[in-house]
Amino acid sequence: MRIRMLEPIQNKIPKKKRVCAYARVSTDSRKQGESLENQISSYERSLKANPEYEFIGVFADQGISGFSRNRPEFQRMVQMAKDGQIDLIITKSISRFARNTAVLLETVRELRLIGVAVYFEEQNINTLSGDGEVMLTVLASFAEEESRNVSENRKWSIRKKFERGEYMINTERFMGYDKDEFGELVINPKEAMAVRFFADMYLLGVGSSRLGQLADFLGVPSVTGGKWTGGSFMGMFKNEKYKGDFHLQKYYTPEDKRNQTVRNHGEVQSYYMEDSHPAVLSTEVWNALQEKIEENKRDRNIAQSDTQKYQNRYPLTGMLYCPYCGKTLRRRIGYKKKVEWLCSTYIEEGKQACPGVRIPDESAARQDIIGTNGGRGGLQEWQETLPLYQQSRI
Repeated sequence: MRIRMLEPIQNKIPKKKRVCAYARVSTDSRKQGESLENQISSYERSLKANPEYEFIGVFADQGISGFSRNRPEFQRMVQMAKDGQIDLIITKSISRFARNTAVLLETVRELRLIGVAVYFEEQNINTLSGDGEVMLTVLASFAEEESRNVSENRKWSIRKKFERGEYMINTERFMGYDKDEFGELVINPKEAMAVRFFADMYLLGVGSSRLGQLADFLGVPSVTGGKWTGGSFMGMFKNEKYKGDFHLQKYYTPEDKRNQTVRNHGEVQSYYMEDSHPAVLSTEVWNALQEKIEENKRDRNIAQSDTQKYQNRYPLTGMLYCPYCGKTLRRRIGYKKKVEWLCSTYIEEGKQACPGVRIPDESAARQDIIGTNGGRGGLQEWQETLPLYQQSRI
């Protein structure tokens, strides 16, 4: 007689598959933002409801092209998969995952080697299946070509609108204008007054950095809501929109930099519309601003070449300016070996060119002399000037 022992059948609980989803939209528009939110909430509901899944999360990139490798959430998801935290990635379509065939196949193959599957819902492709990669290669090539065609069609449509004089503009990116009910640019009186005031101050010799301090001090809000900078004013003074013109396609997106715009220096066609909307600044004032900007560039280059010889020797070099001519002060040893700072114009060309200024070194080191930008005047004077300026413009 033989006796066999029968082991009890154990109910093995299958291990849950760790699953995430990936979503992407290519712009930051409100409509696409809502689309992304809907995708995220839909994935959260469906994946959490599946008893076979352990929900890891939804990774989502907004405002980034599928051609770009630099997608923060995409990169984070792939890294987590490589670290053994994800078994399955679900995404809506090939184009949502990646529009570049090379990037798509490279990523999918890396994940496949470590046993991580990617499932494309629209194409019904699982990358771990037998014919998954073959189908993926064919469809990805079609998706990339389709994307290029859509991009070219969109560019063609925009160019045709430019040729007809049609344009779209975001008034939130520059001050002085609003849009009326027909989408046309109209002057915002309060903001336009500030633009004219700053333009006048710049033409009177107030530097762009100092203008930034003035604007913050007076509580004039910038278009971004942050602090004003010298660059903010340079962008304002160079903007042709303030004289009533509009340069269409001043920037463009190169084929090899699909997620980046660059300045158009004639690489692609552009369109310049004169008198397209009401002007905040007269043509004469705008042209004078361009001349002043170039003049300041030349003076700055001269000052830089002059101070480079001394910039490593004296901490205050390049920080002090003559209140009469605006040129930099130079450090000199005067009577009884006292260290003083003198106007460079006065030193080089004499009293007939500039009456000059003479500041003792110990006084120059004090904040009340230097100020915050080389002692070219006080904000108090400008604060007193603005009400007078406003009255003169009424």
